[in-house]
Amino acid sequence: MKEFFMTYWQDVLPYLGQSLLIAVRMFLIVVVSWQLVRLIHLAINRLRLRLTKKFKDAEAVKRVETLGRVLRYVITVVVSLWAGMLLLSEIGVSLAPVLGAAGVVGLAVGFGAQSLVKDYFTGFFLLLEDQVRQGDVVKIDGHTGLVESVTLRYVRLRDYFGDVYFIPNSQIASVVNMTRGFSYAVMDARVSYRENIDKVIEVMHDVSRSLRKNPEFSKHILDDLEMAGVNELADSVVFVRARLKCVAIEKWSIQREFLKCLKVAFDREKIEVPFPHMTLVTDPSNPRL
Repeated sequence: MKEFFMTYWQDVLPYLGQSLLIAVRMFLIVVVSWQLVRLIHLAINRLRLRLTKKFKDAEAVKRVETLGRVLRYVITVVVSLWAGMLLLSEIGVSLAPVLGAAGVVGLAVGFGAQSLVKDYFTGFFLLLEDQVRQGDVVKIDGHTGLVESVTLRYVRLRDYFGDVYFIPNSQIASVVNMTRGFSYAVMDARVSYRENIDKVIEVMHDVSRSLRKNPEFSKHILDDLEMAGVNELADSVVFVRARLKCVAIEKWSIQREFLKCLKVAFDREKIEVPFPHMTLVTDPSNPRL
């Protein structure tokens, strides 16, 4: 019996030692891969912070943050695939058949998931060409909102009502970016036909000058009021159009404040803002009316 156990341990011990060695190497592969991803993420974050300190342009800072996030994602995928191949090699799986099968499967998946592949290619060029950044206000696929996230797979928007839209990159045919560089706050004043247009234009200039003296809004206005003049003669109203060049993201607040001040000025100057109304005429000779 003693000789049997001695023979058994002599046969089993090498396999145990080899299995233990394989387990240790697999553990080290996992630990090293995790640490490598962690160190690369830290390096990317430090580089991002260093670049953001050098850039004074807020849009450039947003672009660096978006590219940094995508780069961290790509690094994680690449290191994970590398670690997975090493783990398969450690347990004795030959990589050549696996890579060959992966090529065939990848080809089949490529035909079946063309939209997914297109998502990634379109997302890459969206980031490379700097079309969309986190924090921009854009119009994509008929939806307008604030860009909360840009990935290689989709763009996430949140509109004014708080609704969130996930738009696959493959569906993006065009992008209207409303917050790139500068923009114009466009105001249409609606006045009655009986009003003096020159006086209306003068009042609009007065409102613009008072708005530029307001410290809350003056820092966002980049130029004097640009008067387009009479823009449309409608059935019962005259449209007088003007615009203010301003910081792109602030154009809506400036537009609302301008229209509010313009309403106060029109009331003060007795300038009529027409509204739909109905005049009822009765015929005394007809008792039914």
